Amino acid sequence: MSAAEPRWLNVRLTAPAELAERLSEALLTHGALSVGIEDADAGTPAERPQFGEPGLHPERLWERSVVLALFEAEADWRASLAAAARSIGLAQVPEPAVEPLADADWVRLTQSQFDPIPIDGRLWIVPSWHEPPDPSAITLTLDPGLAFGTGSHPTTRLCLRWLLAHVRPGDTVLDYGCGSGILGIAAAKLGAARVVGVDIDDKALETARYNAERNGVALELHHARDLPPGTFDRVVANILTKPLCVLAPLIAQAVRPGGELALSGILAEQAEEVVAAYAPWIALTEGAEDEGWIRLEGMRPA
Repeated sequence: MSAAEPRWLNVRLTAPAELAERLSEALLTHGALSVGIEDADAGTPAERPQFGEPGLHPERLWERSVVLALFEAEADWRASLAAAARSIGLAQVPEPAVEPLADADWVRLTQSQFDPIPIDGRLWIVPSWHEPPDPSAITLTLDPGLAFGTGSHPTTRLCLRWLLAHVRPGDTVLDYGCGSGILGIAAAKLGAARVVGVDIDDKALETARYNAERNGVALELHHARDLPPGTFDRVVANILTKPLCVLAPLIAQAVRPGGELALSGILAEQAEEVVAAYAPWIALTEGAEDEGWIRLEGMRPA
């Protein structure tokens, strides 16, 4: 096979939620090298983020899901697809789109998609394979990985901007739903004396610990079931609307009297629901918007 010839084929078809997972498992059984499921409406106003969250039952897949199956170029993918469909009692499947994939330096190709990200000129998120663009700015060294939070998502940027404006040297900071640790690392580099990160995912906590060490800062990291007692000067939570509402008593009461709270992971049309959930403790207002996502913020009465 020459370098120009495709080595793999990416077979892509749209399926309803109730079918996508069963079809994916069947494809793996019938010759696919790997299978993934994505939101068919990704990048549109109908896009629906989907994460497992505390206090909630797992949601079903997207109503319109895309099943992506990878095959070797020489494989009879049509026969595999037909066999997979038969095995789950499906008479026929939609005609898929097929994309040839040539061999490549996948590491270099992946790295080329992630450039340094500036946040208001004062802070840069920089992958480890790049030089910091501005030596005078605060630099967070962070590579894309398993945990949420690389700086590319609007909700992360909204929270980083809030930290830049509100964290003062000596502050105590709680990051509820810390993911990669990006927000806690930023708070520590802004001079916070104590930064606590909390998550429900052990893998995220491992990633946050690694990223903190790489950036030369100290984070106290805890599973959500082991949230340490006490209150904090600044609390930030970048998760999603439903868990933010479920966790409102816990998160709001982690803010010391006179302290400040910022919440993101909220679409503009969901703001009233979150404001109402926190109203017994903190009056929240919209602080900023980015690509349809908003940040709510407020101060706990002294």
